[in-house]
Parts: sequence; structure tokens; C-alpha cells
Amino acid sequence: MSDLATQAGTTPTTRPAISVRDLRKAYGDKTVLAGIDLEVARGEVLALLGPNGAGKTTTVNILSTLQRPDSGRAEVFGRDVVSAGADVRPLIGLTGQFSAVDGLLTGRENLALVAALAHLPAAEQKARVDEMLERFDLGPASRKQASTYSGGMRRRLDLAMTLIARPRLVFLDEPTTGLDPRSRRTMWDIVGELVASGVTIFLTTQYLDEADELADRIAVLDDGKIVANDTPSGLKRLIPGGRIDLAFASAADLDRAQSLWPQAAGRAEALALSVPGDGGAAHLRQVLGGLESAGIEPRGLTVETPSLDDVFFALTGHGARATDADAGPSDTGDDEVDAAADPVDRLGERTHGTHPTGTSTRHGRTER
Repeated sequence: MSDLATQAGTTPTTRPAISVRDLRKAYGDKTVLAGIDLEVARGEVLALLGPNGAGKTTTVNILSTLQRPDSGRAEVFGRDVVSAGADVRPLIGLTGQFSAVDGLLTGRENLALVAALAHLPAAEQKARVDEMLERFDLGPASRKQASTYSGGMRRRLDLAMTLIARPRLVFLDEPTTGLDPRSRRTMWDIVGELVASGVTIFLTTQYLDEADELADRIAVLDDGKIVANDTPSGLKRLIPGGRIDLAFASAADLDRAQSLWPQAAGRAEALALSVPGDGGAAHLRQVLGGLESAGIEPRGLTVETPSLDDVFFALTGHGARATDADAGPSDTGDDEVDAAADPVDRLGERTHGTHPTGTSTRHGRTER
């Protein structure tokens, strides 16, 4: 791998993991990316959200060197994904929407194959395979054909194959689609371990609770453009709907509290009051301070903020997928059509879900 010269006062160790400027991609008259700008810091988890066909998978394919953009510039750790793709690929791993596991091979054989393709030193390969089998709790099934694995086991094996060459940046393209709640939680724990070890994560998902749980920042992609990019809490503050719900022990306390906030919605039968605001810490302090000054002790308090579902709908005009983990995979949308529409553009002769290892490998509610 070639060393990169320091540019514009930025050293290789301080450059972002991903830098995207005015990235564009179209298939015929269908514009998929209409000039997106995006930056992901090292060690960060960025979740890219968007309705089906918004261009999420196309973005991942370009950043992982599997497709070429029509124009614009994308860099991974300072390497251009088009002109320096050979330097990018050893730094990244990709777990696509569909499992890349070969069902005819055992779990151990799948990992050994990827270790060899990733050109790990021969003396290291077996130890690395053993390590990944243990880390992903696949040891007891390691000598069984992968076709006999459950969906969660296949997904864990798929991710183990992605990580075997120790990538610094991992793309997870809808990694928990179709998994049961326990398997989803296992995947979330694995992502947390990766981040703790310094790995950068680029996550696409339509499970908004997943983005809320895992992401440091969330970018919302709609109609080929980034329409929002902020922390989960920052996105929730973009739209109205926050409130603090107060419960009281007596009608007298409710009436006194109502006099403090005349705009609040009272429910006499429930002895409850909803004080509108952003639901943030400053708002909570203001409400508690007002109650204390008036000598009112609430019986209960609940902070409600807008959910990511509310934000998603407000920003895109589309409903989000239900977060039931046992829901089946959604319609793949235009991204899958996009990928098939330009087969010559598929660098590395790779289809969805395989690994580039030939060359690399809240809803905010608080109760008291």
C-alpha cells in the first residue's frame, strides 16, 4: 500500500474515514444520487437511512469500489475509490443485504477461503479462523455445512468473513433484515465491540430503532440527496412534538401546575398535564424548577421526544418499515434494479452480498 502525502495540513491519521463530495450516479434517465456530500469520522458509526430506492445500496457500492460514480469524488482514508481502489479494498469489509456464505462449505471452510483470498500469512490463517469461530460463537457448528445454519448463524458467519482480514472500515448494508430479536441484539453487540476496538461503521438500515441504538450520527437520504445529517437527538429536535407528561396526586396540584403553563394540555380525569417543549435537558430543568418553586411534587414524570419514525416521515414523506424483527425482508426497491442495470460497472465481478476479499477483504422516553 502506497504512503499518502500530507495534503492541506491534514495528515493521513487525521483524515476522515469517508469523505464524499458532490457524488452523482444515474442509470439511464433514473437519477439515483443527485450530488451528495458526506463525511464520516474515524471510529464513528454513521447510519444512512432512506426509503427503498433512495440510493443507499448504490452509495455503499461506490464507497466499497464496486461501482463507479458518474461524477464527484469519494475517498476512504484519503484514498480515492476510483483511482486508488486497489489501496482502498484492503482497508474495508462489506456485509451486504444478502448473505455471501457458500452453503456447500462448512463454516470453517468459508472462513478459511476468505482468509486465503485476503492473502493473510499462511501461518496466521488457521489461528485467525479459530479466533473468528470463537468470537462469533460458531465453534460447535464449524464443521457443519453452512446450508444447515439458522438465519442468525449465517449472518454471524457472514460478518465473521467480513472481519477476518481486520478491516478498518466496515460497511453493513441492512445487516439484520429478517433476523429474530435475539439475533438482532447479538448483531448490535458485535457492532458495539467493533466500535470499541476503533473500527469505523457505515450502516444502512430501515429499522429506525437500530439506527437510534447504534449510530453516532444519522444521514437521511431521499430522492438522491442528503436531506438531514445529525445525531439522533439532534434529528429529533428538528420537528415539534416533544413534551413532559406530569401526573399529580390531587386535582388541586393539577390546577396549580396548569396555572404555571396555561398552554399545557390537562386531563382532569387522569390528574395529568402535558407540557409542550423539545423534551431536552433544559426544558426538563425549567419544568422541575417551576414545580419546585410552586411547592408542587408530581406523582410521576415522563419525558417524550419525537421518535426517529416521526423524523423519517417528516423529512421524506414516507412511512418507515415496522420494527418487528420477525418481519420478512422488504421490497428491495430501485437500488437492486440500479445494481443490475449496469453490470459492466460492477468492479471485481461481484454480486450483492459477496465480499471484496479477492483484493481485500430512541424513541426518547425517560420515566421516573
